[in-house]
Amino acid sequence: MLERMNEAMEHIEAHLGEHIEAAELARIAMTSEYHLRRMFSALAGVPLAEYIRRRRMTLAGAEVLGAPDRTLLEVAVRYGYDTGEGFARAFRAVHGIGPGEARRTRAALRSQQRLTFRLVVEGSTDMRYKLVDKEEFRVVGKRARVPLIHEGPNPAIAEFIRGIGKETLEHIAALSDQDPAGLVGVSDQLDPSRAEGTELDYYHGVVTSAEPPEDLDALTVPAGTWAVFENEGEFPQALQYLWRDVFTQWFPSNPYASRPGPEILRVRVSGDGKRAEAELWIPVERSEQPTG
Repeated sequence: MLERMNEAMEHIEAHLGEHIEAAELARIAMTSEYHLRRMFSALAGVPLAEYIRRRRMTLAGAEVLGAPDRTLLEVAVRYGYDTGEGFARAFRAVHGIGPGEARRTRAALRSQQRLTFRLVVEGSTDMRYKLVDKEEFRVVGKRARVPLIHEGPNPAIAEFIRGIGKETLEHIAALSDQDPAGLVGVSDQLDPSRAEGTELDYYHGVVTSAEPPEDLDALTVPAGTWAVFENEGEFPQALQYLWRDVFTQWFPSNPYASRPGPEILRVRVSGDGKRAEAELWIPVERSEQPTG
C-alpha cells in the first residue's frame, strides 16, 4: 500500500503544472478515491488537495524569487493558473505574501517538502480488532452539525450532548437492540479532506432496527462489513490516537480499504473522567490488491 502511495506522489510531482485528478491518483494507488483521501490525510497530517497546492506554490515561489526573467503571469501559467489574480491568491494563502511583493522584497517563503511514505517498525502497538458483517440498521438519536477537531475535546459535541436532557437520553438508550450496544457517537458526512474545522453530522444515539420516533433523528446505514477496533487509555487522547493508528498502521498492513459510511464510536468513561474504554466501528471493504 505504501509503495503505491509513493507512486501516486511521483505522479503529483510530474504533473504540478496540470490539473491533478484525485481519481487518477486513486487508480495509481489501486484503491478508491474515498480511501485515498482518508489515508493521505491520516498519514500526511494535511488534506490531499492542500498538499498539492503547497507543492505547487513551493516550486512557484522558487521561480518567483530565482527566475526574474520570467513574468509573474508566465509563472502562474506554468503552474496551472489562467489568471494572475488566481495565482496571487493561492500564493498568498501558502506564503502569506503576494508574488509581486515577494519578488520585490526577496521575502522569506515557505517550503512544502515532497512526501515519501515509509513503514516505521515500532513493535509497541498491539491493535485489537474484529470484522463484523451487519445487515442494514438505523442510528436513532439526536443530530447536530459540528466542526471536526483532531486533538483534545470537541466543545461543540460536548455542548450538544449536555443540551439533550436526561429523559431524552434514557428514551434513546431504550431503543438499543444490537451491537454496538448502548449510547454511541456517530460521525457522518465528513468533508473528503478531513481538514480540521470542516463540518460533519454528529449523532448521539443508538444502533437499532426499530422505527425511529418522530421526535428523534435517524440515519439508515446499508448492510456491509465493519472493522471494529478496541482500546483503552487516557480520555480523550486515546480515542483520537485510536483513529490515527487505524489509518496509519492497520490499513497499510491489511487487505482492506475504508468505504463510504458513518464512523461509530462507543465509549465508556471511568468515574473520574480520566480514562475510557472505546470501540471504534469503521466501514470497510476488501482491497482489490493485497497490501505491500
